[in-house]
Amino acid sequence: MHPRHKLVRICSALACVAYMGLTACSGADDELSRFIEETKKEPGGRVEPLPEVKPYETFTYAAAEMRSPFLPSSPGSGAGLAGIRPDQKRNREFLEQFSLDTLKMVGTLKLSGRVYGLVRTKDGLVHRVSSGNYLGQADGKITDITPSKISLVEIVPDGLGGYMERPAGLALNE
Repeated sequence: MHPRHKLVRICSALACVAYMGLTACSGADDELSRFIEETKKEPGGRVEPLPEVKPYETFTYAAAEMRSPFLPSSPGSGAGLAGIRPDQKRNREFLEQFSLDTLKMVGTLKLSGRVYGLVRTKDGLVHRVSSGNYLGQADGKITDITPSKISLVEIVPDGLGGYMERPAGLALNE
């Protein structure tokens, strides 16, 4: 066979393959057209109405004259309560040399109608305390003694150069 005839046969075979490929693509287009027509025949859905938009309410800022909460207060002013400071002239009590977390409440005692708390130090000694006594290293003043807890208020730095009061307590260890 002549090479020219071979080339003609190959070209005609390629033309047949291309024709079949185009025919297959047109079948897919027919299917797409049929789907679109069927969809158009179906009844349309109901569209929900848009939600009602409420009118904007204006806000009047009335705290413009106050100190900004985003700026630190002046040093030494005390963010908690103004004027709170530890009393440097007060004589320190024995239990103020111990950290509050090393002290343990071990019970209460009632003498002559007055309630006392019993506190054990880390060295094992038990001390009697009453309301108004001081405990711990943060100027913790005892405010209340119950059978299960000794409540006190400590004076601690507020981080801004001042001081604030912080409640604390010793719970009964059983």
